[in-house]
Amino acid sequence: MRDLDTKGDDRGPTHVNKLLRGTLFVGVGVLVFWLERRRRARPYVESPVRHTGRNLTVAGMAAATVHLLETPVVLPVSRWIARRRWGVTRFIPGPEWLRALVAVLLLDYTLYIWHILVHRVDALWRFHLVHHVDLDLDATTGFRFHAGELTLSIPWRVAQITAIGVTPGTLAAWQGLTLASVLFHHSNTRLPPAIEGALAWLLVTPGMHAIHHSIDPAQTNSNFSSGLAIWDHLHGTWRLDTPASDVTIGVAGYRDPSTLGVIRLLGLPFSTRSLPSGRAHGRAS
Repeated sequence: MRDLDTKGDDRGPTHVNKLLRGTLFVGVGVLVFWLERRRRARPYVESPVRHTGRNLTVAGMAAATVHLLETPVVLPVSRWIARRRWGVTRFIPGPEWLRALVAVLLLDYTLYIWHILVHRVDALWRFHLVHHVDLDLDATTGFRFHAGELTLSIPWRVAQITAIGVTPGTLAAWQGLTLASVLFHHSNTRLPPAIEGALAWLLVTPGMHAIHHSIDPAQTNSNFSSGLAIWDHLHGTWRLDTPASDVTIGVAGYRDPSTLGVIRLLGLPFSTRSLPSGRAHGRAS
């Protein structure tokens, strides 16, 4: 097994990889859909139909951005890096699957760093705010990102791939795992405290991420991980001190649903209005 690709390091994801990624996404989606209805953590502030429609509209624009701008850049870069065998993982002795595993871990860690940056850097926070002003955190929020934020993330993704040495197959596997994790931890789900507490030592849980989406800045500036919770544990940004059902979701100053329509969300990063700070405080790196 040379890599997560079955045709070599310099090729894109095979049909098998695409099928596995799609199966994982659908499987987690069905689980989350069931959990949000059987174990809902918080009642909806807005109409669920209006909320879902708005989020999927913004998410559709984000998906188009990934398809038209990100993928045509990062996939050729990944193939080029794989052919030249560049990146820190190439110095790891042993089988290819071990290098792929380390690459996935490093991708997850550098995504944690990027998440802190979008909270600390004002120009990035303006775009990331679109994600945080959602009044009803659920699985659809996980895909509600401004197209501008995804565009600005492309150089970071290229740097990740280049420095780590990420092959196309490994990139596809990480993307699939991250999408599944995003669906799960953004879900409006109340897990039993014992299960939540145990899972949160390893994975980002709905309770953890609800705290990150809290209206309280002290809570927002925690739980930056996207896949493994180990990065928050390592850097002292982990907290699980409030049940998901007790968290008020959103951002102060953006509590009126009538001001959060699609058009206004798209224009939010360019508003001259003073934006609330998204800066993280404390030890985060």
